Amino acid sequence: MNFKAPIFEVKNLSFKVRDQIILDNISFEIFTGEYIAIIGPNGGGKTTLIRLLLNLEKASAGEIRLFGKKLGEFKEWYKIGYVPQRATLVDETFPATVEDIVKMGRVARRGIFAGMSNEDGDKVHDAMQKMDILDLKDRMVGTLSGGQRQRVMIARALASSPKILILDEPNTGVDVVSQQRFYELLAKLNKEENITILFITHDIGVIADDIGRLFTINRKATICNDPKALLSCDEVSDLYGIPAHSLANHKHEH
Repeated sequence: MNFKAPIFEVKNLSFKVRDQIILDNISFEIFTGEYIAIIGPNGGGKTTLIRLLLNLEKASAGEIRLFGKKLGEFKEWYKIGYVPQRATLVDETFPATVEDIVKMGRVARRGIFAGMSNEDGDKVHDAMQKMDILDLKDRMVGTLSGGQRQRVMIARALASSPKILILDEPNTGVDVVSQQRFYELLAKLNKEENITILFITHDIGVIADDIGRLFTINRKATICNDPKALLSCDEVSDLYGIPAHSLANHKHEH
């Protein structure tokens, strides 16, 4: 069997702010082609974990490796597409077209002063096609709906041809129909392009059919390798304060 280093290898990771423990001794690995959702209560450390993985925060203890390299030695950040929380909340007067925004994703790969090559143009076109926004390319991004903006921000992340896509609560301010379309597009990216997907969500019922693993982050990490089983797990009920099976039943009513 051809052994490949995990994309992310996290060992004994902890994060403290003053004396408050936000994340406590977390370990996991993420492999190429996985589709992972992260859930957990507000303040449980989900966004902090993502920020640690992206080297935007420094761990108090433990180690993170990316593609086999220590975090501090890793340079190929274009391999990671990141859509932060509230990325869809764009000022309506923001002077950029959809195509301008998606082109920004190539800058991560080439550097800000490099000219756009034919390959760059092709990748921008492909990213817009994958997110079904080619017809919007000349629209000003401030005039779009939440669901359209969401797809633009993911296209921007895809433009650098990443190996993994990390999304932090991507459905904020997006209607239910757009959310379902969005999850279909994510599943397609994962299956057809073999892009690894890691995202934070509250919509656990919507995604259970497609995701491969579920990480529950609440200071510590619970890794569930069978999300369909987790929908009836006690942990989820405890986390959300509602019976988990009602989430599962609710999903099938749509």
